[in-house]
Amino acid sequence: MIDAGVIELASFDMNTGKNSWFGLALLLGVMYAAIGIVFAFPANNVRAWRLAAWVVSGLVYAFHIAYELYRLNNSVRATAMHAALAAAIGAFGLAVGANIHELWTAQTYRRALALAFVAWPVLVFVPAFAGALVIAYAISLTRKSSLQKTA
Repeated sequence: MIDAGVIELASFDMNTGKNSWFGLALLLGVMYAAIGIVFAFPANNVRAWRLAAWVVSGLVYAFHIAYELYRLNNSVRATAMHAALAAAIGAFGLAVGANIHELWTAQTYRRALALAFVAWPVLVFVPAFAGALVIAYAISLTRKSSLQKTA
């Protein structure tokens, strides 16, 4: 689904030569926005397409948490923060898309929709952080438990 070369490119910081969590968060945030916009195009079976968008986004979210924990060896809190930031970037991208759609299709632009630039990322960040924190903590507990059993 996601090419490993793209992830390596996104997570490599040219300045320091170290893995950069921000490049990965930015890439996945753009993916979240693209998933939300592209999966909204079909006019038939709208519920199925929305469900598919949720499933694909959930897989990206799970991948991000696992990648942060296993590959980058980040802490539980850092993993949750980075995953939530990626989700918030995606929400910002969706807000941009919604505002552009409003400008193109509506007779008049509703200025209240500009609030989405701030509201959507915040409304997504908080539950994404809480969810990633719980998931990353559970993974770290099972990892410690399995390491202790093998030792």
